[in-house]
Amino acid sequence: MSDSLPLLLRAARGESVERPPVWMMRQAGRYMKVYRDLRERHPSFRERSENPDLSYEISMQPFEAFQPDGVILFSDILTPLPGMGIDFDIVESKGPLINDPIRSISQVEALRPLNPADSMPFVGEVLGRLRESVGNQAAVLGFVGAPWTLAAYVVEGKSSKNYAVIKAMAFQEPELLHRLLGHFAESIASYLRYQIDSGAQVVQMFDSWAGQLSPTDYDTFAAPYQRRVVELVKQTHPDTPFILYISGSAGVIERMAQTGVDIVSLDWTVDMAEACKRLPQHIGVQGNVDPGLLFGTPEAIRDRIDDTVRKARGRRHILNLGHGILPGTPEENGRAFFEAGKTVMDRVGAAA
Repeated sequence: MSDSLPLLLRAARGESVERPPVWMMRQAGRYMKVYRDLRERHPSFRERSENPDLSYEISMQPFEAFQPDGVILFSDILTPLPGMGIDFDIVESKGPLINDPIRSISQVEALRPLNPADSMPFVGEVLGRLRESVGNQAAVLGFVGAPWTLAAYVVEGKSSKNYAVIKAMAFQEPELLHRLLGHFAESIASYLRYQIDSGAQVVQMFDSWAGQLSPTDYDTFAAPYQRRVVELVKQTHPDTPFILYISGSAGVIERMAQTGVDIVSLDWTVDMAEACKRLPQHIGVQGNVDPGLLFGTPEAIRDRIDDTVRKARGRRHILNLGHGILPGTPEENGRAFFEAGKTVMDRVGAAA
């Protein structure tokens, strides 16, 4: 019976599989012409991500083009914010903008608990439609932003290069920041439960900016809230595989494994073999091909995939990039990545 389930789901659960499943972070997006054409007709990111017909169509674009083993919801980590009372916009080429950055305890106290079914019914609709469309040909992935990264956006008010505003809050008003992080942890757990109930079979939490923290500060401001989200989700959905991704995580890989997640998604700044040595055997790995390699030749892409899979030998492994696929990546190189991933066992042998 298990063999009829999607390959990625079986692999994420730790079952023996015929090859590592393959998908890409940001696989639906700007490198695809079909997406760029749709974006011209619908220039608002929030419309594209919050209109269920558009979100569904975009989520399916890479599946229809490349048949990856995972189909991920087209959305954004900031999508749940309005449901808590935080408005935002995403400006093309500038990124997210928070209209009223959170800087005071009164703002934190005014935040609403998140009720995803009321504030984001479009997410549930899209996930249900994706499950119906892909069946067992691919696993449907849901995702969220982790508390620290959400806090970084809403405190800074936009993307940042040095995170000076939130770090000032962390070191001057830690209790204020902990209140905000705690609110996000509870809300994000509710959101993940809603995604799973709606059809997500595997979930990933992005703590994109936790790599900007020292290990000591990671232990204080990121890890406890990652762990809280995982604990709350596992209470109600213990069998749903949980992936954690951090950009620039080479210094905190061991700490990531202690948060209760099932799989650590590695960026490309750490060698796969070294990362596997640093992680407990029961922790799966995802990644970690440099997305910049997809500007190279199909042969270079194939060779790097083979090297990555060899180095992850004996581990629960999901083949992926070490970050999202970059805008401007030749679409045929995206195809080459998926094709090389699907045929990797022909080259590296069944022992891998």
